[in-house]
Amino acid sequence: MRAWRSDPAAARWWHVVTALIPLAAVVVQLVLVIDGTNVLVHDGDEPPSTSLRVANFFSYFTVQSNLLVIAGAAVLALDPRHDGAFFRVLRITGLIAIGVTGVVYVTLLRPIVDLEGIAMLTNIGFHYLSPLLAVIGWALFGPWPRFDRRVLLLSLTLPVVWLVYTLVRGEVVDWYPYPFIDVGELGYGRTFLNAAGITVLLLGVGWLFLTGDRRLGDRAGTQPVDELPERR
Repeated sequence: MRAWRSDPAAARWWHVVTALIPLAAVVVQLVLVIDGTNVLVHDGDEPPSTSLRVANFFSYFTVQSNLLVIAGAAVLALDPRHDGAFFRVLRITGLIAIGVTGVVYVTLLRPIVDLEGIAMLTNIGFHYLSPLLAVIGWALFGPWPRFDRRVLLLSLTLPVVWLVYTLVRGEVVDWYPYPFIDVGELGYGRTFLNAAGITVLLLGVGWLFLTGDRRLGDRAGTQPVDELPERR
């Protein structure tokens, strides 16, 4: 392994940048939402109240994914070799979520999103820079190994909870963050079918991280995941 890849200072700086870019995107976009700018409503529709706009903002899986990236990167900025049962789930959930966020945005959402100015910059931070920094940082600096099948299965907790929350809340406020889970337009049958497809994607991306975690750990000469000490 190249010396700079095992240098804690290099890893810390990478994780600092990985945390700060999505944090800046979240803060700036939240200010825009509170201000009533770019509230993602259709032309001619009445903008919702400030409290509802803020609740909608934090209901996006994109925002949840970026918050996970921020949390994981902040921990690793303090200790690039951090470990612990909770951290392992946090780490892989953030990586899978932001990876799927990037893929879904590029393949499904980019053609229907029309942004400009500051909103366009925050969008780049959310959907391009954050996924790239998180995934490349994991590939370069780890830490590995941290994942096993149990950790991978636990990583599905957030997407499942988010889906249930989104569907229940959608029935109450008649608003869904993404067109592919809009029950009002698609009905529950198609919505659940789309959700199943996203779940398969989540598991596929998770399997890639699980496999990569083991191989990168072997190349680095680190212990198997089940032999690592648990720090809580």
